Amino acid sequence: MTGGPAGAGAGTSTPPGPPVVLTIAGSDSGAGAGIQADLKAVAALGGFAVTAVTAVTAQNTKTVAAVHPVPAGMVTAQIEAVLADMPVAATKTGMLATAETIEVVTRLATSGRLPALVVDPVLVASSGRPLLDGAGIHAVRRLTGRALVATPNLWEAALLAGVDVESLVDVDAMVEAGRRIHGFGARWVLVKGGHLPGVGPESGTAPARVPDVLVGEGGVRVLEASHVATANVHGTGCSLSAAIATGLARRAAGGADPASVVPDAVDDAKRYVHRALVGGAGWRLGAGRGPLDHLGHLWAGTEPPPG
Repeated sequence: MTGGPAGAGAGTSTPPGPPVVLTIAGSDSGAGAGIQADLKAVAALGGFAVTAVTAVTAQNTKTVAAVHPVPAGMVTAQIEAVLADMPVAATKTGMLATAETIEVVTRLATSGRLPALVVDPVLVASSGRPLLDGAGIHAVRRLTGRALVATPNLWEAALLAGVDVESLVDVDAMVEAGRRIHGFGARWVLVKGGHLPGVGPESGTAPARVPDVLVGEGGVRVLEASHVATANVHGTGCSLSAAIATGLARRAAGGADPASVVPDAVDDAKRYVHRALVGGAGWRLGAGRGPLDHLGHLWAGTEPPPG
């Protein structure tokens, strides 16, 4: 018999709770990106985040001082423990740290055990330096082929698509890279335009609007948002992919097929991240690239963004 509150009538049951989102990613001691950003974004949008930590990093707003990968067997144990007990509705990946861990996650995805998979293919440091060798990049390509949504930035899209990042200078080039990555098997690819020439915080002058490109089963959509003039952009990609996964999980909880609502989940996630960028634009937390205001709607006393 299903348990419930004292005095509950026949046929009632305890409410199921918020939709569960599994994030498989690294820990950021500065709490702007990685698992920490994912936890805040998922909670802000009404989900419940569960985690598998792939690496422990020592970092702040200025630098990554050290990275300690978690053994692939321990990553597997974390994922298995969560899946054995929690009704995971969507999954996102961030920094997976080693080729062994990438292979573990790819096997789980291939077997269908990572629902509504959003792959943020963390391949490149903020300096543009690749974080994985050729074998690691090939492994991420295989994982990306299992994704419902992949969310590469321009550097990552170039590595995955096998093109020179210097060629990704406009929307047409972003669309072509997205189509190549879509060809690996990813059902939707969101190529992010935050690193287009003249867009970054160091550029001095920036365009009024910044395009992202969504390539998928429904064709191509160009998604624009107004540019936010701030250096506080650390964790933007992590937060966006976590927000997309939460949107998919919430819609799945309402009975929708996640694959059919990807554009809506992406739209909502972009609005959420834009609001978080605006909220944290004036912060001075650290001397480098600071974090977003993930919970800004709470400070303002307003409702959270749609999702």
